[in-house]
Amino acid sequence: MGTAAVYPRVRMGETLPRSSEAWVAALRAEGAEREQALSDLYALLLRAARFELRRRRAALSHVRGEELEDIATQAADDALLAILAKLDQYRGASRFTTWAYKFALLEAGVKLRRRGWQGREVVLEPDAWSAFADRGASAQQTLERDELLRALAAAMDGVLTPHQRTVFVALALSQVPIDVLAERLQTTRGALYKTLHDARRKLRRELVAAGYLEDQPAKAGEDKR
Repeated sequence: MGTAAVYPRVRMGETLPRSSEAWVAALRAEGAEREQALSDLYALLLRAARFELRRRRAALSHVRGEELEDIATQAADDALLAILAKLDQYRGASRFTTWAYKFALLEAGVKLRRRGWQGREVVLEPDAWSAFADRGASAQQTLERDELLRALAAAMDGVLTPHQRTVFVALALSQVPIDVLAERLQTTRGALYKTLHDARRKLRRELVAAGYLEDQPAKAGEDKR
């Protein structure tokens, strides 16, 4: 059951004016006070999600109006759940409504990217190296690029685990949105960022050793393994 069904009193007019402290207190309260705060917060999140979708209208010409409203509703639903789960993390560095607004913008963007990839194949093998071609490159530049790409492909085969290879190809080569890949692989964004970081570190080390890249001093606390 969606949030809109749980809180049917949502009104798209102005939410009740509250200080940041009052928002947090109301959301931690019980009974009618909490229900009203949830209703008001959901209305704010839904407006934020709709705003983000309108801002991206140039990329939405293929999406029907009712589908956009469904995306906005889903974004508001998930943003509300995320805010309630992270309420203890709010430290008052910004207004509560500003802090909450960002959750809706993030969720709207994530769901829009996922919508754009519905039905599209996530390429997990490096069969599109031609994407790196530069039509204006000289013969020497083309030769150097092709040699570097061959070295990169060899390094991927030699030092990356199958999972690291899959993640590197999808994110770095095929430009698959990380939230889309996380959903397809049933993992988290954080886990994918870690895998991508480790893969890039291994590849850089191999390309440096082969003379294709210059070595860079390790930053303080950085693991060079």
